[in-house]
Amino acid sequence: MNDAPDLPDGPGPVECLREIAFWLERGRASSHRVQAYRRAADALAALDARELALLREADQWEALPGVGLSIASVIREALSGQVPERLGRLRAEGAEPLAVSSLRPSLRGDLHCHTTWSDGGSPLAEMVETAHRLGHDYLAITDHSPRLWVANGLSEERLRSQWQEIARVQQHSPVRILRGIEVDILDDGRLDQRDEVLGALDVVVASVHSRLRGGREEMTARMVAAVANRHTTVLGHCTGRLVEGARGTRPPSDFDAEVVFEACRQFGVAVEINSRPERQDPPDELLQLAHQMGCLFSIDTDAHAPGQLDFLQLGCARAEAVGIDAERIINTWPVERLLEHAAR
Repeated sequence: MNDAPDLPDGPGPVECLREIAFWLERGRASSHRVQAYRRAADALAALDARELALLREADQWEALPGVGLSIASVIREALSGQVPERLGRLRAEGAEPLAVSSLRPSLRGDLHCHTTWSDGGSPLAEMVETAHRLGHDYLAITDHSPRLWVANGLSEERLRSQWQEIARVQQHSPVRILRGIEVDILDDGRLDQRDEVLGALDVVVASVHSRLRGGREEMTARMVAAVANRHTTVLGHCTGRLVEGARGTRPPSDFDAEVVFEACRQFGVAVEINSRPERQDPPDELLQLAHQMGCLFSIDTDAHAPGQLDFLQLGCARAEAVGIDAERIINTWPVERLLEHAAR
């Protein structure tokens, strides 16, 4: 991923800056710190050969927007052919896996991630490139639907524009990019997008984002209706709980889990094992229940930044602890089988 072909052998400064951002995201650093490195990488990548040569000759990297002393130091070390000290330290820290799981190598892809099209922090192409580096065969781009305006949810027009970008990025990537959406489950159980549009997608993750404290019967009926929708592939973060993190905590919503999971089993909808540390959704007892009831699963990151795509390790460890067989996890399947199932 070296964006400056005239640089010396070894990782170039753009690659180094983006890798530092990856490790910071994986370690759940503040978004402000991470974005400083990503903005600097973008500014450096935008330079033409002449501009790069002039800055290098004058050693004036701090003249670039957002480049301070520490980022300039990374650039200088990378240009000298070294692995920058900051990157080397982060690599050493990242050598320790987030979780121990023998299941992780079985996963072929991730069915839930976000880009700058909605509330993600990085462009689609960068998410796909990171998925490639992590060894994914496929990645579903599942930005939010219109109702979630606070997360810049996509109108039908914007969603169709995103499909054009997916087609462009696909021409240069070995990762199969799946057209997807995280669609809101509306109050009456309908999905927040027209049937015709949902039918043109590869993957539909249906999630509740509003009225999470609704009554038990209301919430159960709402979720079952969404699961019964013929376009739904995955039931996303089913309880909506938050157990830690900057957004604070939130209790799980109340619904009849046996009824909802039985609907998932009957309609072939995968229960998402959401790998985000602040979600860990479903809770352990519900994950065990869904397993006992014979549900399918999808282990997803719900990544909003490239470094978070490595959170799959966390979801795999939870699935393995419950004893879920890889064959029941739909993102262990080859893409052709996955797509056939999604279009059932």
